[in-house]
Amino acid sequence: MAKTKKSPRTKKQTPATIPTLSLKEQLAQKRKATQARKELTSLLTTASAGGFFLGILLFFAGGIKLAIPGVVGIFVLSFSYKYPRQALFAFIIYVPMGGTIIYYLGNSPILQLAKDAFYVPAMIGIWQTCRKQGLPFIIPPAIKTPLLIVFGCCLLTLVFINGGQQFNPPNAGLMTKVAKEVPLGMGILGLKVFLGYVPLISCAYYLIRNKQDFLFLSRLQVVLTLLCCVLGFIQYMLLLTGICQGTRGLEGNALFVTSLEARCYFGGALLYSPEEGVIRLPGTFVAPWQWSWFLISSTFFTFATGFSDPSIIWRLVSLASLASVFINAVISGQRIALALVPTCFVLLLLLTGQIGNLKRFIPIGVGLAIILGIAMVTNPTVVQERTDSFIGRWEASPPQEFIVQQFKENWKNVDGPLGSGLGRATNSARAMGSTKLVETYYPKVLFEVGIVGLLTFLGLVTTLTVVAFKTYRQIKNRNYRTYGAAVWVFILFISYNTYYYPLDVDPVAVYYWFFAGVLFKLPLLDKQDQKDAVSQPQASKKR
Repeated sequence: MAKTKKSPRTKKQTPATIPTLSLKEQLAQKRKATQARKELTSLLTTASAGGFFLGILLFFAGGIKLAIPGVVGIFVLSFSYKYPRQALFAFIIYVPMGGTIIYYLGNSPILQLAKDAFYVPAMIGIWQTCRKQGLPFIIPPAIKTPLLIVFGCCLLTLVFINGGQQFNPPNAGLMTKVAKEVPLGMGILGLKVFLGYVPLISCAYYLIRNKQDFLFLSRLQVVLTLLCCVLGFIQYMLLLTGICQGTRGLEGNALFVTSLEARCYFGGALLYSPEEGVIRLPGTFVAPWQWSWFLISSTFFTFATGFSDPSIIWRLVSLASLASVFINAVISGQRIALALVPTCFVLLLLLTGQIGNLKRFIPIGVGLAIILGIAMVTNPTVVQERTDSFIGRWEASPPQEFIVQQFKENWKNVDGPLGSGLGRATNSARAMGSTKLVETYYPKVLFEVGIVGLLTFLGLVTTLTVVAFKTYRQIKNRNYRTYGAAVWVFILFISYNTYYYPLDVDPVAVYYWFFAGVLFKLPLLDKQDQKDAVSQPQASKKR
């Protein structure tokens, strides 16, 4: 059989697809690389000098445990400002791992703010770049007015309510010991918790430059979810086999309360008293309920990548990640995760229209059913215990009644239309004064900023939800549209969810605003792909 010769045209076409740089362009690239090295060297020198000086001061003030985080903090702040894109990726990686990192590095109070050392300098850097290039920082423009109104209401509460408490504290009486409080500091911290992560919309929007950036981010989130869920499963097995004791063997109330002393390698405080039928695992987070909301939010992102990624390998990885979320929802002992993870999955199928996409729905649905079926058959006792616990809790305290009761209580107790003060129901602000425990989100907002602040914030999230819906509906590319639809369902769900307060703490407080920014960038990526698709045939015709 004669060998077929390749045409000379085929050989010539291969190098033609690789653009050759002119001498001028090569010299420009070398100058750019040299300038980047000089900037890096200068940054290292400055950060080292500043870190060394601060480290000495902190060492004498609080010892080596305070000095090391301080020095590391200087480096992180410096590099995050200079390289905001890398800082934002580090921020996204740190969010689900922070609860484990904090305790491995000694549980220093400074480490509680570590993720903001990535976020704040990166945000400032992006804001300055937007100013220089004349780009809008508030994305999308439609939320600018409601956002400024909410911010204005918060400033009124901060000045008149928190300020009044600071400079004109209530009379406690002659025989009553006055507690030391810093209401203005509490208000500033409360404002940071309430609106501090809104700029993540803009950060994510400018982080994503092209399709490669988007795929990298979506796949990174899936890998992080899978990694955290594997660690969560290992944590459960360590407790199940007795390698970690948990809260077993304790007495009285200690059997039913999460404890940091019972910590098992990953995450923070946990509760593991299987003989009493109570398990609350934290996974990689500080607290168990943060872990449950991570699992709930991860349902949306693993679903989005599983149905939208162009690579079959990454769709399979997303399937494995989604299955691990379901498994952890059962073994973690978190009733809200057990209820909402499958509910959100069904909701996503219906609202995104993927239930009709048989080509991708059948493989993912069958694969997920097989994995979960095997897990349920091999662990029927665990599934039955968690189901009984959920039903018992629902019957004892129906969520809808609990939410209504919280609204009534805080409506009666709020000081006025501007609220009782920012931070007054924020758990992280309790070091600056007395705080009230409010276990549902919108009653908490009502208590802090009053009915005026509550209505304006509802206006903000409603505007965001409507604009997000309109944005994803204008996307033509099926993959982008599927991902955008899943993110929109996530925004819709969190915007009007008032059970507990996920918008106040990690990870939902980060993911809600960050992935909204990703959604708003998708139409531009869609247009880029359309331009590339048009330009490629024209380029091939010219050749």
